[in-house]
Amino acid sequence: MKTITVPTYEQVSPANQAIFDNLKKGLGFVPNLYATFAHSDTALATYLALQNAKSSLSPKAREVINLVVSQVNSCAYCLAAHTALGKMVGFTPEQILEIRRGGASFDARLDALAKLVRNITLERGHADPALVQAFFAAGWTEGNLVDALVVVGDKMVSNFLHGATQIAVDFPPAPALDA
Repeated sequence: MKTITVPTYEQVSPANQAIFDNLKKGLGFVPNLYATFAHSDTALATYLALQNAKSSLSPKAREVINLVVSQVNSCAYCLAAHTALGKMVGFTPEQILEIRRGGASFDARLDALAKLVRNITLERGHADPALVQAFFAAGWTEGNLVDALVVVGDKMVSNFLHGATQIAVDFPPAPALDA
């Protein structure tokens, strides 16, 4: 059985080596999941362009989406990474656990976002109209909905990549959710 490995700097294309250099400057290391994208000569740049695209959503809102989608998809890698990033954008450990469960009682707008994103992810894009209306009632716009779906798509790609490869998680593990 073939196992997927994390490519080294020397094993990736010159274009991906340049991206690795930038990631090392910005993050201090190249996360294994990003490196795994570099098996393709184009996927890492494409993914990073999507992930870093301009958005009407705040970093906190984006992390809500990342945490909810990663929890629904049981992606240990992305849960670990976004638990760390969630703390960096100001969420407490307790808030991160609540977000992963699909809610954010501490913020009405983020709560509507979390509930809608969880539903959309569970239902493979078929949103409950009541949750869409609650999202708009919480002050979100049509543009915010489109941008939220772009972030859902971004996270699905990385969740699926980890699910298919099971590469090693190089972030502190996310705490388990209580049943």
